[in-house]
Amino acid sequence: MINRELIEVFSEIAREKNVDRSELGSILESLFLHLVERERGDASNCSVIVNIDKGEFEIYVEKDIVEEIDDPVMEITLAEIAKIDAEMANDLSVGDTYVEIIDPLIFGRRMIHMAKQFFAQKLLHVEKKYIYEDYANRIGEIIIGTVHQVQRDNAYVNIEHAELRMPRKEQISTERYRRGDTVRAVIKSVEITSRGPDIVISRSDDHFLFKMFEMEVPEIEDGVIEIISISRSPGERAKIIVKSNDRRIDPVGACVGMRGSRIQAIVRELNNEKIDIINHSEKSEILITRALSPAVPLNLYIDDERKYCIAIFNDDEIDFAIGRGGLNVNLASNVTNYRIDAFGKNEYERKKQEDEKPLFEIEGVSSSKSDILAKNSINNISDLLNADEDFLLSIKGMSEKAVESLYSSVHTFIEKSREDYNLQLKKAEEISTDDLNATKTSAN
Repeated sequence: MINRELIEVFSEIAREKNVDRSELGSILESLFLHLVERERGDASNCSVIVNIDKGEFEIYVEKDIVEEIDDPVMEITLAEIAKIDAEMANDLSVGDTYVEIIDPLIFGRRMIHMAKQFFAQKLLHVEKKYIYEDYANRIGEIIIGTVHQVQRDNAYVNIEHAELRMPRKEQISTERYRRGDTVRAVIKSVEITSRGPDIVISRSDDHFLFKMFEMEVPEIEDGVIEIISISRSPGERAKIIVKSNDRRIDPVGACVGMRGSRIQAIVRELNNEKIDIINHSEKSEILITRALSPAVPLNLYIDDERKYCIAIFNDDEIDFAIGRGGLNVNLASNVTNYRIDAFGKNEYERKKQEDEKPLFEIEGVSSSKSDILAKNSINNISDLLNADEDFLLSIKGMSEKAVESLYSSVHTFIEKSREDYNLQLKKAEEISTDDLNATKTSAN
């Protein structure tokens, strides 16, 4: 009776934890072996058979039959066997193995509490394994959970029995989370640790934005529209390149939705992060121009082989084109996979003259060194800075020290040139301000 009662108690606990019956059988076997070991000191010669359906279990101990007992746990005499089963004792002899059945009543009431503790620990381990396996197969999925703890470096989100961690760098910087908030995020990584599964979720990852578009735009989920590339500054701005596989469907219009319904839903989820949707083009100049929006470049100089672009803007629009902290141009660069340098028209002309400056006119560059370089088609600053350093060192007469001296002289020239240019700009601004003030005075 005690067998059935024990198994029913543990089965009920296992059902609450959603543990498989096969897993429950393994836990019970290890549990009873643990009890035997605590009671007898050794369970290496024991085996357990559990029948969950019938609510039964049996514990067997194999002992060597000896004349004199040195180890009562591992050995038994024929006289002791005769007390248990006289008929069987007649069929056995010294050297044989005797299988003894252990009565679970030997554990007593004091062992039941220990059994429950052991069982709870095993169940916790199994539960953590289930959680790990479940979430490891769901990396890249969107989840919705409840914030239950907020620390300085992490916010912890609960979904049923699982705890998910959102590190500070995976949060949108403009958001603040409070206990009880409902949070939507993407599963970024799952690792097993000594404390259990570490499930990291993210709202700042590019893939979170991808999944949000996939949820809101059916054409993306159906494969009619493709997301080619995404670049984000979470909470501030994002740029996304989309492409339609059906000429009849406008990818930008589909992503925006009727009266902006689709894009507005995404923007609200991302705490008003601005999103530029860019229609893909195979022509790099069109793609880069679209990516630099809302700024409009005057001209683009593109090197497709090096994936490099120089974008020229009106001088009064260059700050707008670059964006605060370089945000706009950096996002455009990342989303197109082109390195983009943005210049005002006048600044570019100055830089162009700077790059074309002959090396022999630069202070610190000797005529002998400039002659050697000229023979190897390196005549100006642009040629030098674009040349591979290994190539420079391979030129006869150019040592490592000489190359370093060259770079130093060129950089000194460039810095002085830019200082002079900035000084000219400052003077021009002062003159312009004085003229404005004079105009106001005369008007008064």
